[in-house]
Formats: sequence, structure tokens, C-alpha cells
Amino acid sequence: MDVEKLYAARLYAATVRPYLATALFALHPVESRRVPTMAVDRHWRCYVSPAFVAATPLEELAGVWVHEVSHLLRDHHGRGDRYAARHHLSGPGERLRMNIAADCEINDDVYGDGLPQPADAVRPELLQLPSDLLMEEYLGRFRLGPYTQGLVWLDCGSGADGRDREWDLGPDGACGLSDQERDAVRFRVAQGMTGRGDVPEGWRRWAQQAFHPPQPWRELLGAAVRAAASAVGSGDDYVWGRPSRRAASLPGVVLPSLRRTPPRVRVIIDTSGSVSDAELGSALLEVAAIARAVGGRRDLVSVLSCDAAAGVAHPLCRAESIPLIGGGGTDLREGFAQALRTNPRPDVVVVLTDGQTPWPSAKPPCRTVVGLFPRSTAPAWDEDDPDRVPDTPPDWAKVVTIG
Repeated sequence: MDVEKLYAARLYAATVRPYLATALFALHPVESRRVPTMAVDRHWRCYVSPAFVAATPLEELAGVWVHEVSHLLRDHHGRGDRYAARHHLSGPGERLRMNIAADCEINDDVYGDGLPQPADAVRPELLQLPSDLLMEEYLGRFRLGPYTQGLVWLDCGSGADGRDREWDLGPDGACGLSDQERDAVRFRVAQGMTGRGDVPEGWRRWAQQAFHPPQPWRELLGAAVRAAASAVGSGDDYVWGRPSRRAASLPGVVLPSLRRTPPRVRVIIDTSGSVSDAELGSALLEVAAIARAVGGRRDLVSVLSCDAAAGVAHPLCRAESIPLIGGGGTDLREGFAQALRTNPRPDVVVVLTDGQTPWPSAKPPCRTVVGLFPRSTAPAWDEDDPDRVPDTPPDWAKVVTIG
């Protein structure tokens, strides 16, 4: 294998993408003739085909370096495993779909500015999908079919989709990184992106999330939202675009299948004076997580702020663009009333609050999830009545403590 060319391509990649240099040089290359091009495993080894190195121009080879290390930095193998477990997916076909979705997520941020795009690079427009989405959002929007027929060759390794390959050296093989070393690399890369003007927006979002790693309570909140959403609109309409699974029992008869209508989610954020700026920032992170929990359908998620009065419900484009207006007392009854007045009415209401508020006396006609910012002690006062202890969230709400 032309090792000098391979290493020169990595150096060129680090030159044009200096914020990824730490990750690029943390990758350990392994020669393998069983790999179609280049592929990575979850232990930060990069398996390289000698024939591919010889046939690929240096600048394109540098782009492949950046592409492969992007899979590892964004934890596509771990996210693929979690998505497969959550949706009960198995088999190489589903893992290929994850590899395609992962490529759609990262390729917007890989090519250009010194790294030419290969002719066979997977882009969202190839699947007639919008750009700037996450892997999980793409997975909810396409299936293997005519648009993906030419992508069966794609194989970025177990580091891209979580499925072990025959060429993998495994956890006990040489030159792999430990869990702590991988986390350290991700943190240093995210830290190096801070304040730079040449970092694409996708990497900026990733760096922000890298500084706020997933916590158990965040998984609980996402699970609560998914459980509430899955109980709504399950099999409530028929569609002829996909045949029923029972059609095999009636040869010659075409039966429709049941279609699940995606739920509409309304998020109420407590913006009263008792909620800190840090907690409001955390609430915005949770809004993005809630959108992922319902399959990435941002058009079905809207956000309204509420202190003593409710604001206007804003559709979710980007969590950072949601205006949070308030600073006074707290009365989330106004927020519930405003959320339920909107048309169409939401299927799920998610409330992010510190709990220092009166609650509706009657159960709303929809599922309710409360994300509760904790307080070290139960205060004996509120903004309006110093002798009143705030009510705890009602029994009809699923409560998850945040933080």
C-alpha cells in the first residue's frame, strides 16, 4: 500500500479542516484487502484498501479521511444501535439504510473548500430529501428502493452503522481506543471548534451537544414523550400505498394497511423569574430532543413560552430561534389553555418547568409529560403568595426530573 500517499492525504485533510486534526490523527490505519474503499470500526481503526488508495487522487482521499472520522465523532455506530433497538430493526438491509442516512447527515459538512466531492457521494437530494437533518430524521423519511439501488456497494464499516464486519479486529485488537480516549478526542475536537468562523453549522450543533452529553434523565424524557406519542393516532386511517400484511391469506385480493398519523406536540416552557437562564438553555436542548423523539417531524412540534401569561405558539424550525419571553410570575394554567386553543389541537403537551405554579384542575384532553427542573428544597413561597406552597404536578401527568 502507498502509505506515503495515505498519510499525505491525512495531512492535507488536517490542513483544510484544522478543527478535525485531533480526530484525524487519532485514527489508526489498518491495511485490508477485504475493504471496498475505506471503513472504520467503533474503536477508531481505519481499514484501508491498497487498490483504493492507488486509484484515488490525493484531494479526494483527504475527503474520505474526513468522511470516515465524521462517522466516529458523531457516534453513528452507537446511535445506530440505539435506533435499531428502539424500532426493533435487524439485518444488513437496515444497517445499510443507517449507513446511507449517516452519510446524508455528514456529507453536507465534508466537501467543498478544498475537498472535492466524489461523483458517488451520497447526498440528501439523491433521495429527494431536505438537507441539514440528523441520521435519525433521515431514517424516518426513506426506505430502500429505486433511489437506493445504486448504493448497495456502500460500506463505511461498523463505525458508521454498528454492525460488525469480518475484517474488524474487535475490542481486543491492537491500536484501538478505549471509551475514555474516544470521549477525550470528541471533547478536544468540540473545544477546538469554539469561536472559529470556518466551522460549518452542522459541526457547530454537534460541538454544542458534545459539551452537553446525554444524561439518564434525558433518555427518560425522550422515552416518556415517545410513549405518550405512540398512544395517539395508532392505526387510525387506511392507506393503499402499502399492502396489508394479511393480504397473503387472500390471494388476488388487495387489502389496505393501517397508517399511523404522527402526533402533534405542543411544548410549554416556563419562563417565569424562578427559572434560571441555564435552565432555559437546557429547555431549548430538550425541545430538539423532543423533535427527535417523534421521528424528526419538526413541523408537528410547536413551542410557547409562559410565565403568568401565555405567549404565541411558534413552529419549530431550529430550537435556537424560539423566542422565550417572560420573567414574571408563574401560572401554567394559562399555558395549557393557550396550547389547547390552537387548531389543530395537540395530541401531546410537554411542559418544562420548575413546578412553582398552579396546575389545571381538570385533566387535559391529551397526553401530558412534565419535565421538572429540580429544586434543592421545597420553597414555602411563590411569586404572588408568600404563604402558599406550590402544588406538585398532578397524577395525570408523566413527570421526569431534569438534571
